[in-house]
Amino acid sequence: MANQKREIKRVVVLANQRKMEGQEIIEEIKTYLEKRQIPFDLNLTFASFKEITLHRDTNLAICLGGDGTVLSCARLLHAHGIPMLAVNFGTFGFITEICKSEWREAFELYEANQAPVSRRLMLRVSVTRKGEKVFLDHGLNETTLSATGISKMVLLDLFINSTHTGKIRSDGIIVATPTGSTAYSLAAGGPILDVNLDALIINPVCPFTLSNRPLVVDGEDVVMIRVGERQKTQVSLTIDGQVHFALEEGDEVTIEKARSKALIIASPQRNYYEVIRDKLNWSGGMHA
Repeated sequence: MANQKREIKRVVVLANQRKMEGQEIIEEIKTYLEKRQIPFDLNLTFASFKEITLHRDTNLAICLGGDGTVLSCARLLHAHGIPMLAVNFGTFGFITEICKSEWREAFELYEANQAPVSRRLMLRVSVTRKGEKVFLDHGLNETTLSATGISKMVLLDLFINSTHTGKIRSDGIIVATPTGSTAYSLAAGGPILDVNLDALIINPVCPFTLSNRPLVVDGEDVVMIRVGERQKTQVSLTIDGQVHFALEEGDEVTIEKARSKALIIASPQRNYYEVIRDKLNWSGGMHA
């Protein structure tokens, strides 16, 4: 029995205007959608998307740029359940698996219900200060607590499901999703996870105690990090390298799985393991 075709009611096109090489593909997409008589909205930005007004019929997003563009789009779209066709203006990225020459094929395969949609775990990050919630946002890759000063360590108390796991003296702590396992966490020595796993990585950055190692926990676990007293530097919270919030001593940062997921249409040309093989140069030879 053939797959039932998906009805694409309305498309939102989100493009990073700094990527000037993308103007040609934007025109291609506009012409294609107009010819197909598929309604669409075009949104351009120079930075990450802060907020956007979505038409109620929108049920597909085409995100044009790099992985950073997709990170900001994921924060906007995950709660709406809108799948993202993420197109990289270069070749392809860790998240943007689809390159410029493949967007139409990927679009039509998705429409024909022949392209898989990867359901990516998102983080829900909140900050409680003196009993009051003062911050709430979401992320696709990771959240990081770190010192703002150069070569300064911070003291953080780590709790998992209300169990005090230890005091971490380090440059900071990264809590990453499987999608974010190939980003900052990887650079800090963390493991690579399959993007469809339901898990979190807790990764101390340059810990003072060498026994503090990266830890992979169940996606249902709740991580809480308390900022210790008598810090020698300002401590900041960052989500996906795009959202920033200044922390104070005694603040409690709660990191847990979001209720909704980022929906990313998979590439018709390559799978996740082919992407990491090529991006990380796993050639297996003398240049590996």
